[in-house]
Order: sequence, then structure tokens, then C-alpha cells
Amino acid sequence: MWSGEYNFVLQNLVLKDFRIRYRNMSLGVFWSLLNPLVMMAVLTFVFTVVLPGGQPQFPLFLLCGLVPFNFFTTAWISGTTSLIDNANLVKRVPFPREIIPVASVLSNTLHLLIQIALLLSITLWYGKGVNIHWLWLPVVWIMEVVLVCGMALVFSALNVYTRDIRYMVESASTVLFYLVPVFYFPADSQRFALLYKYNPLAAVIFAQRFILMEGIAPPASLLWRLSVGSILMLGAGFLAFRRLKRGFYNHL
Repeated sequence: MWSGEYNFVLQNLVLKDFRIRYRNMSLGVFWSLLNPLVMMAVLTFVFTVVLPGGQPQFPLFLLCGLVPFNFFTTAWISGTTSLIDNANLVKRVPFPREIIPVASVLSNTLHLLIQIALLLSITLWYGKGVNIHWLWLPVVWIMEVVLVCGMALVFSALNVYTRDIRYMVESASTVLFYLVPVFYFPADSQRFALLYKYNPLAAVIFAQRFILMEGIAPPASLLWRLSVGSILMLGAGFLAFRRLKRGFYNHL
């Protein structure tokens, strides 16, 4: 990929993206906690008061879906626009261009860590104690980061040539909120089995619920699909980016 001499560039891009996101905001990083809390409160009210009969311990159930979903969509969108946002850097400074979308995704992991702390706090508040299966959580989260890095590489490169890609990604993110089990549990039906069985984001959500709500290890088949899907996406991302980056200078 790139040698250790580019670590400095990567670190500075990550910190720059993080600072820019909260520049001139009075609440700063508190928004990383406020956004999922507001969403959790609204959906909990809807599915426990307006439409009762939802999952037990619904706030925890919901956060297990919201935290990975928020990271996925925010990092995917910011990764998609990262090359356009750093066009001057791409055209003037010689370094591996892959660093830019990867740095954009990694800057969002700082928000992910804050939201993970919230999720674990809610888990303990519900009386779900720490157990040995929590050791699977870093594996699940790392695989999600790998997945989004691959997607950011593909879509950031495509966005250089067709600026409509950004809006397609934003629309797809809205649709995904209803296609992945963020606030519901899929019915035991074979009609939509493929929608969840081979969906890496759904696998992340299911894995978190197994670990935090049920206190058991995720099934090996689920972890296998998540790992293979994420690694394949990263490999495809690097291959697509390498082929498309030759024309970046002329299109930026």
C-alpha cells in the first residue's frame, strides 16, 4: 500500500477532518452523543408508546443498530466526497491518493468510539454485565471499519468522474435505514433472508445484539460472512481506486 513515511500525512488528515467537522460549534464532540440519544428517544417513544409491542429493552436494542448504522452512513458519505474536498492536495502533493478516503473513514472512528462508550454504558445500565464474549466486539467493529474503507475507496473514485455519486450515496443511506434491522427484528421468513444473510452491515448489528443483549458469542457463520465480505470489499476498493486514479488530475 504505502510506506511508513506517509503515516504522518494520514494522521494529519484524520485530525484535520475531525477538527473541521466541529469547528465553530459550541457543543463540539457532544453532538456525537446527542444525535444517537435524540434518535433513540424518538424511536423508543414511537415503538413503545405510539406503537407498543416492540422489543424488550428497546433503547439498548435500538442503539445496537443505530451506532454501527450512524458510523457506516456518515463515514461512507464523507469518504465519497473526500477527494473532491481535498482536490488541491490531490493535484499538488505527491503521495498515495488512497490515503485520503481512508483518512476520512478513520476520522469518523473517533465519533464511533464516543458512541460505543454510550452503547456500553446503556448496556451496563440495563444490568448486562461484562463477559468474555465482549472480546468479540473489537473484531466486529474493526471489520465494519474495513468494510467502509473499501466502499469509500470505490465511491470516492467514482465521484471524481460523476459528481452525482454523492447524492446517490446519500439517498442509498436513507433507504438502508429501513433495509437493515436498525429498529426492528426481521421476521422468521425466507422471503427476505438474503437481504440480511449476506449484508455485512446487518451482520454487525446482529453480532452486537448477540454479544451485548444475549451475552453469547455471535455464530461463527455470521462472523465468517462479515469478515469475508469486509475484506473482499476492501480488496475491491483498492483495485478499483488504482484503475480510476489515473484520470483524477484531469477531472478535479
